[in-house]
Amino acid sequence: MLSLAVLLFLIMDPFGNLVILNTLLIDFPPRKRRLIILREAAIATGILLMATFLGGNLLDLLGLQEYSLRLAGGIVLFLIALGMLFPSRRLIEEPTAGSPLIVPIAVPCIAGPSAISMVILFSESHSALSASAAVLIASAASAALLTASSSIFAFLGRRGATALERLMGMLLIMLSVQMILDGINAYLISRV
Repeated sequence: MLSLAVLLFLIMDPFGNLVILNTLLIDFPPRKRRLIILREAAIATGILLMATFLGGNLLDLLGLQEYSLRLAGGIVLFLIALGMLFPSRRLIEEPTAGSPLIVPIAVPCIAGPSAISMVILFSESHSALSASAAVLIASAASAALLTASSSIFAFLGRRGATALERLMGMLLIMLSVQMILDGINAYLISRV
């Protein structure tokens, strides 16, 4: 369960989101900023928990196999990890007018497509209790880090945050390649 939580925490990319959050919420006072981040983290956690309990049923409804989800999740995770290595394409150019709600902080920053895919995979291969506990642990750690984002960003600076995000991107690229290989292996086994 702890390894699932750590993997999900890496996929949620709170260090990479430091730059985005500080860009989006720059006009808000620190107290309001923390409240917005906590609200968005709670919404993202709710979305991930829904994926935990309803994701498998959705796969069955659509007639998808676990290996297709592994392959798709690996590809999406690979693309997101590339975005972490080359963050110039991810930066949001204009802050939103007013307090952001759900988009872009809760979805896709915290609960993005790769996090949702991973949660569905967790729930398919682990018990619902383990998967939901991993979601809660990863979400709490991510929310704590994002709540302290202005202090962390001030300490690390833009260069330090970018370096940390790129390191996490390299780890996620390795994990995404492993997911793709696992999906190919599962597909080949299903055809034998």
